Amino acid sequence: MPEGLPRRLRHAFVWQVVIASLVIVAGTWVALVVARQQIAEHAMQEEIAYFWRQRALDPAHQPPDESRLRGYVAVGGDESALPPALRGLPPGLHMLRDEVVMVDQRGDTRVVLAYPRTEMNVRSLQIVVPLLLLALLALSASAWFTYRNARRIVAPLDFIARSVRDWDPMEPDPGALGPDRLPADAGPEARQLAGALQRMAERMRAFVRRERDFTRDASHELRTPLTVIRVASDLLAGDADLPERARRSLVRIQGAGRDMESVIDAFLILARESDIEPQREDFAVRDVVAEEVENARPLLGDKPVELVVAAVASPVLHAAPRVFAVMLRNLLANACTFTERGRVEVRIEADRVVVADTGIGMSADALQRAFDPFYRADPERPSGKGMGLSIVRRLGDRFDWPVALDSQPGRGTVATIRFGAARH
Repeated sequence: MPEGLPRRLRHAFVWQVVIASLVIVAGTWVALVVARQQIAEHAMQEEIAYFWRQRALDPAHQPPDESRLRGYVAVGGDESALPPALRGLPPGLHMLRDEVVMVDQRGDTRVVLAYPRTEMNVRSLQIVVPLLLLALLALSASAWFTYRNARRIVAPLDFIARSVRDWDPMEPDPGALGPDRLPADAGPEARQLAGALQRMAERMRAFVRRERDFTRDASHELRTPLTVIRVASDLLAGDADLPERARRSLVRIQGAGRDMESVIDAFLILARESDIEPQREDFAVRDVVAEEVENARPLLGDKPVELVVAAVASPVLHAAPRVFAVMLRNLLANACTFTERGRVEVRIEADRVVVADTGIGMSADALQRAFDPFYRADPERPSGKGMGLSIVRRLGDRFDWPVALDSQPGRGTVATIRFGAARH
């Protein structure tokens, strides 16, 4: 689950404090090393300078010999009085493993001062550690106050984000972002954002309600006149005395009515929300195919085309039969319209239905655009509006029935609806 803005802000400040602390500690350590050497060198130089001043007044003056600072004098190159570890060292400061040593020589007299390195480290830490702790404390306090202020600033945005997240997309609640519901410290920018989202929610809710009302009303109002047309045309078709010219016009009326019913069914199904499906039921694929094939026969007219069904399986689906019927109806309409002679075959298999024809076919370029809305492979033909295959593809994607096309110019087209597992 993605992190919220306050948590991300907290993590950012924690990492900022950690990184800054590491930088401070590293810098302090470097400063400690440098300061330790500088302090040791400065202190011992002062001691040696004091020794030479006193030696000038009293040639018998001896170097300091304390519990920590020890001094040695070698005259005439005789270093027998020096500890072995301090013999042969050139003038200058030396950081030995256990001691910090300063060597100075004037004439044939050499003075050596030695100070325990552990004690020098302790003295340096006593100076640096309080400064380090003070710096870390100041950094932590500054980061804490900055984080509190930043969190207070983003709290209204976090409230708005959580409120929008909890909205029902189909019925958003604009009142959740009302001025009286916002945090008291919400600034003008947050209130402007909340107001804009509130107005958008109101428009979204009105839009969803209009869509629902249209779908409900259109389902009734559009079907009623089409039912009247279909019933009246069927009654006229049964009149044996109907002139041939009128009968041909009647056949066209019936075909146009079926096309309109198909388009209305498809549009009403696609107009519904994706989580609202048509009622599911068990149906035999063979029954739907038989009905749609009979409805498609008038489209062939007197063309020398054979329309047949080849059933090699008898699958039963638990789905929406109207959706499957609309898809098959559009594929059959295309096959019958663009086949002038030969054969249109509907083949029923265990996991698919195949509509194959011997029509004009499509080129590779036309095949790539076949599912585009309003695209027609043959613009010279008056039949078809270029919506059939687009509707089939959208319905197939909506209900997980993928549709595939295979076509070659002059050799026909094969359309396949795959519906996966089915009972037999």
